[in-house]
Amino acid sequence: LSAVAANGTVASCTSTSGLAFKIPGRVGDSPILGAGLYADGEWGAAGSTGRGEANLSDLSCAWIVDEMRRGAHPKDAAMAALERVRRRRRPAHLSRPNGEPRFNLQFYVLEPTGEVAGVTLYGDYRGSIANYVVGDSEGIDLLPCDALLPGVPRDEP
Repeated sequence: LSAVAANGTVASCTSTSGLAFKIPGRVGDSPILGAGLYADGEWGAAGSTGRGEANLSDLSCAWIVDEMRRGAHPKDAAMAALERVRRRRRPAHLSRPNGEPRFNLQFYVLEPTGEVAGVTLYGDYRGSIANYVVGDSEGIDLLPCDALLPGVPRDEP
């Protein structure tokens, strides 16, 4: 969850659902500052959901906010972060035969101006479409995330 107050203050929080049957001692991205969540009062906030380990090596959420500091639109910054995750080498069990990731990952991004973006590695994940919620004084909208890759994060077409 990320929010901008009327005075422009940015706040953000997250939690973890945890990974089922996780390895003892596993630490996901939620408790690591900059990985699963990052907020900067001047530039904005980014949060994520999906395969948390994919965020840990690049501190993706901090990287997204830093890209916005350099002038990138929230969507462009988040898509660039997904592309970085896509290019990263990973264990074979996390890669499809074509080398693409076998997992999904989403980023939700907010600027202090109110500009928002929701992006996902794959638009379709096990039959459900990735969405994000945006709300203001006029109401709440459910919006589809923009996908970097077509298809689903499985080996099937």
